[in-house]
Amino acid sequence: MNKQLPFYLAVALLVIAGLAIATLRHNELNVPLTPGVEQTVWQVEAKIEFQAYGDPVTASLALPDQPPGFRVMSEQSASPGYGFSTIQKGGIRRGEWSIRRANGRQTLYYKVQLITDPSATPAPPEQPPVATGNSYWSEPEATAAEGLINQARETSSSPESLARELIKLLNNSESNQNAALLLAQQSTAEVLVRLLNQAGVPARISMGLQLEDARRNQGLLAVADVYTKDGWITFDPRTGDQDTPENLLLWQRGGSSLLDVLGGRRSTVSFSMLQQTVPAQDLVQSQSYESGFSRFSLYHLPLEEQGMFKILLLLPVGALVVVFMRIIVGFRTSGTFMPILIAVAFLQTSLVPGLISFLSIVAVGLLLRGYLSRLNLLLVARIATLIILVIFITSFMALLGYELGISSGMTVTFFPMVIIAWTIERMSILWEEEGAQEVLIQGFGSLFVAVLAFSAMQWRYISHLSFNFPELHLIILAMVLLMGQYKGYRLSELRRFRFLAKD
Repeated sequence: MNKQLPFYLAVALLVIAGLAIATLRHNELNVPLTPGVEQTVWQVEAKIEFQAYGDPVTASLALPDQPPGFRVMSEQSASPGYGFSTIQKGGIRRGEWSIRRANGRQTLYYKVQLITDPSATPAPPEQPPVATGNSYWSEPEATAAEGLINQARETSSSPESLARELIKLLNNSESNQNAALLLAQQSTAEVLVRLLNQAGVPARISMGLQLEDARRNQGLLAVADVYTKDGWITFDPRTGDQDTPENLLLWQRGGSSLLDVLGGRRSTVSFSMLQQTVPAQDLVQSQSYESGFSRFSLYHLPLEEQGMFKILLLLPVGALVVVFMRIIVGFRTSGTFMPILIAVAFLQTSLVPGLISFLSIVAVGLLLRGYLSRLNLLLVARIATLIILVIFITSFMALLGYELGISSGMTVTFFPMVIIAWTIERMSILWEEEGAQEVLIQGFGSLFVAVLAFSAMQWRYISHLSFNFPELHLIILAMVLLMGQYKGYRLSELRRFRFLAKD
């Protein structure tokens, strides 16, 4: 058995786990895979008005329940003095307002925020519905209904096609006397649903709201739901179009009434709506408490800690760049992971001011270190002296930048003082032992790798994925482990010995 097999299996498990958890997070929490994704949010307000006559009042309004194409984000009621509850009555979700006594004109409000989600579908019914049949036709209407059903059956083969054929016949009432007779007293949707139920196909009337930005005092449109093997399918009885039209919110699906008011009269309900576009990331964070999968999400942390983790989770990206540049390419740097710390400082200072500040601090520090070497101090005392001097240098640069009106001068304090002091000490020793050329090589290598790490960490896609999908760091870990097993020539060595290959 290959001794490396468990290692490669562990690497493969890390990659699979990272991708699987990220996919689950994306599907369950709708976390966007790319930054800048925006989501359409509809705010719909139902306004109920009626005249109360001094008795106890109960008002009940059908509410949207898992409407196809939308997800309910939040809902609230604004009705001073009234109690409000959301109840399930006969499988229909309704909002119920109640008050002990009311008199005069009453106005109640219900507001709901909905997110457009084409993948949102209502839960299928626990038991398939049964056609209710019809026994309320008058004698001429019963004959006309039977004639339409028989005519539609001849050219149909399924509940969907039967519905479409009946809609065609009803919409051609000018030349069809049976259709004209049935439509004389009822709407097309009502006649269609009754005919389908009489034909043994479960059907019901649903009330939909056509969403248009900034529209007020809108009413509901009647559509027909037909039950098929694929569940409830919506038909527009005016056009015969199948499936829910875009931006049609099915407010009421089934049930006997949209609004019931006890203790009042002349009740009306109207709808107003407003469209907004908000970042999808904000929606995910605002809804992070609603899903059990999000219990381990960083969104639950306070904002200050979230900001800290946004930077911490970028460190593995910088570490990956350093490992690649040192092991695969063969770059020499001053300090193993010094470039990562410099890159993190660049994130705070921006690149050009950070480079100028870093080079200035190290250059002045090397001059001071040259003077300290003449004092023959012990190592600990020399490093402590360098730390103090580096702090003085950065403070001076910050004050100088402030006096000159350069705001970037204030940001040099983000540099890690202890690490810079150690870097100055190492470069000074390197200068004494191997000369200035090696100092320049390692110094340039550190800055070059730091700029590469900074470029990767600053890229908005990496920044977005590292914080919102922290499990992807398992893939970075797998890549680091694989590169840690590399024992071949580095790219710089291949270039160095290219003449041998020609011989």
